[in-house]
Amino acid sequence: MNYVSVENVAKSFGERVLFEDISFGINQDQKIGFVAKNGTGKTSLLHIMAGLETPDSGQVVSRKGLTISFLQQEPDLNPDLTVEETIFASDNPIMNTINAYEKALLNMEDTEAYQQAFDAMEAAQAWDFETQYKQILSKLKLDQLDRKVGLLSGGQKKRLALAAMLLEKPDLVILDEPTNHLDLEMIEWLEEYFKRESLTIFMVTHDRYFLENVCNEIVELDHGKLYSYKGNYAYYLENKEARMANEATETAKAKILYKKELDWMRRQPKARTTKSKSRIDDFYEIKERAHQRRNDHEVQLEINMERMGSKILEFHKVGKSFGDLKLLDKFDYVFKTGERVGIIGKNGTGKTTFLNIMTGALQPDAGKVIVGDTVKFGYYTQKGIEIKEGQKVIDVIKSFGDHIPLKKGRTISAGQLLERFLFDRKKQYDFVEKLSGGERKRLYLCTVFIQNPNFLILDEPTNDLDVVTLNVLENFLLDFPGCLVVVSHDRYFMDKIVDHLFVFKGNAQISDFPGNYSDYRAYEGNLNFSNEEDAPAGRAGGFAKAEHLKTTSQKTENESTDSKSWKEKQHTGALTYNEQKEYKKLEREVAQLERDKAKKQEVFLNPDLTPEEIAIHSQELQALIDKKEEKEMRWMELMEKMEG
Repeated sequence: MNYVSVENVAKSFGERVLFEDISFGINQDQKIGFVAKNGTGKTSLLHIMAGLETPDSGQVVSRKGLTISFLQQEPDLNPDLTVEETIFASDNPIMNTINAYEKALLNMEDTEAYQQAFDAMEAAQAWDFETQYKQILSKLKLDQLDRKVGLLSGGQKKRLALAAMLLEKPDLVILDEPTNHLDLEMIEWLEEYFKRESLTIFMVTHDRYFLENVCNEIVELDHGKLYSYKGNYAYYLENKEARMANEATETAKAKILYKKELDWMRRQPKARTTKSKSRIDDFYEIKERAHQRRNDHEVQLEINMERMGSKILEFHKVGKSFGDLKLLDKFDYVFKTGERVGIIGKNGTGKTTFLNIMTGALQPDAGKVIVGDTVKFGYYTQKGIEIKEGQKVIDVIKSFGDHIPLKKGRTISAGQLLERFLFDRKKQYDFVEKLSGGERKRLYLCTVFIQNPNFLILDEPTNDLDVVTLNVLENFLLDFPGCLVVVSHDRYFMDKIVDHLFVFKGNAQISDFPGNYSDYRAYEGNLNFSNEEDAPAGRAGGFAKAEHLKTTSQKTENESTDSKSWKEKQHTGALTYNEQKEYKKLEREVAQLERDKAKKQEVFLNPDLTPEEIAIHSQELQALIDKKEEKEMRWMELMEKMEG
């Protein structure tokens, strides 16, 4: 059953065309992830679908009687209402019935009113809904029901809007970055909720595990065209790569044919036959295909990192509290060269406070933090870039200098650096306040890397970044030789780049876990399953569990051995922890080499190659093949050891 049809929709801002002639449909029970680069109009399209913006042309047609709820990045809530009043300010009649019953419970002396409220609950079969309503509020940590919306943080407002949307039980939900401002436990709960509920979903999210586990279709807006993939995120990646390879092959063939037809055109006399006129028409079509060019520039990240000394960063019995809230207590840790730490935990357990103490922005109450003389921090905060009225993109970078030093004594102009971060010459003279959320984050990344840090601290770096930029950032961080500390709710991102975790459990309890996020959840799930009779299948919830993990502030040899020995055994046979890391790295490297080989093979489709160029490319291709085979052999060795 068709719910919504988007028909030939277009949207521009001045001379800037976001999209034009966009058409697609949403059917009942579809869960669609919408993927596009930052600045191509994802949020604008969602606003048009939700009726908050008007397209320049085209229309959105909804099925009669369809209820639609839209979760915006910055929800528009009444600041004068309380949390509870916001929840009950819904068109859902069951919510009104529950509200009346809750009020009747407060005045049990009025037995007639209570009986009426009770009977209404029975008639509406609202008891299960009440249980669900309380569960949703609990999972999203909305416990202060009498608190005014105007006093809530941005994250609390987003969670409140999400709770209200889920409780409205709409036919279609439209979501703009639903996982922003949720901690990992909330994200996993929401993921399971969407998987089991019979909801129709159209969403934009940077969370690739969320796309993988929730969506049954991916729709991509790429260079003004829509492409639909009937599967999850992994299916989309595989088939997009195949589509792009096919497009490159077809363009190469068209170029060869174009050259042949161009010679024919030049030889023809002025008088044309009907047959030759038809061939001439075909020629112009071939010419258009041959000159198609993808503007697929990737962000190019390069820094001139200063060499680190032997002393990097040390915590000695560090303590920090805010009133009765204790966040750190006698915390000890010595960072080593190349350290790659992920930080996870519930909101309010002290993650950002910890980062601020690292950089000296906040002083500890007790203990000391020693920073090595050669350490140069690059700190990417949640606040993002400071927007100054009337400031242009180019001015932000020029504040660091007209020319920026790179590796090996080279320099680059401010404009050239911005081009590497996907800001073309025209975009560089846009006002910063007019940039999309993702474009601002990309500009902020540029300002962090331009200072050439050797110790990167990233606090929620993935929010609002598109999938393409995320992949480039991840590949850069994999090769980054300095130290890296990341706070992120992006599980895919954490799994790819960190080697171990600091798990903030609250009340100054910090566990050092030897593995990435998925390793930790699998370990935690094993503990829950063995210790709890009613443990659910699959993921088990809660950062408060797995209490015998090694605690950094109270280290014991047995606890440390327990978590590390699990890490070495989990799903990897006889592989050691370092071999597991090597195995995962080899998988990535082999896949990249396969892509490099395919690109190099496409070079030979060029008919204008000279014999010398063919010889050079042949040598480079053979080098790629040899390197790939070498890594595949090592990967096979580890595979055999694992299975043995």
